[in-house]
Amino acid sequence: MPLIEAERLTKKFGGLLALREVSFYINSGEILGLIGPNGAGKTTLFNTVAGVFRPESGMIRFNGEEITGLPPFELSLKGIARTFQITKPFLNITVLDNIMVGALSREKSLEAGKKFSLEVLEFVGLASKKDLMAAKLTLEDRKRLEMARALATKPRLLMLDEVMAGLNPKEMEETLTLIRKVHAEGMSIFVVEHVMKAILSVSHRVMVLHHGEKIAEGAPNDIVQNQKVIDAYLGQSYHA
Repeated sequence: MPLIEAERLTKKFGGLLALREVSFYINSGEILGLIGPNGAGKTTLFNTVAGVFRPESGMIRFNGEEITGLPPFELSLKGIARTFQITKPFLNITVLDNIMVGALSREKSLEAGKKFSLEVLEFVGLASKKDLMAAKLTLEDRKRLEMARALATKPRLLMLDEVMAGLNPKEMEETLTLIRKVHAEGMSIFVVEHVMKAILSVSHRVMVLHHGEKIAEGAPNDIVQNQKVIDAYLGQSYHA
């Protein structure tokens, strides 16, 4: 049984059909990448799975339970966490306190929350900056903080929204190393990304959206050779 499974998701905004009967699944311990041109529906699909939007039709199941339309806070308690492309830290509190906001959704005391938060900070490489105000972090560290806050909720599925946007090549490689480290802990990951080299190197399967429809899904090597994907997104000059 897949960890998460979506069937025929359709989402409209007024007269705009943003998603048309999109189905997909993610197995336990799997990394699924999501790509497509701007306006393809990637963010809409991501937000529909994360509980920000309710679909007009279709169904989402997580760990065998229907979760269609549940709000984000309920999904978090069930084991789904997400990051945002534009990072959203609490700027005027410390890095540690930012993590504790997530940790205290699970832990029963401040002491336990702090202990686990420190473990998460060590895991993502921010332990030395725990007492800094979040506003003082670099973009790369803010993205690590975003991931750390999600991990602090002890999810089974981690949804990553363009975590490499705005990073230089060295920072991208460090972020990929962190994603692999998270996956090695048994985490299932759903990642949206425009950096093709990155998503192809880290994903087990890749799904492609275009005009709100799924046009392809498969192993990374197969996706980059798929003519529909080349025509809609990669372009004839693309070389993996």
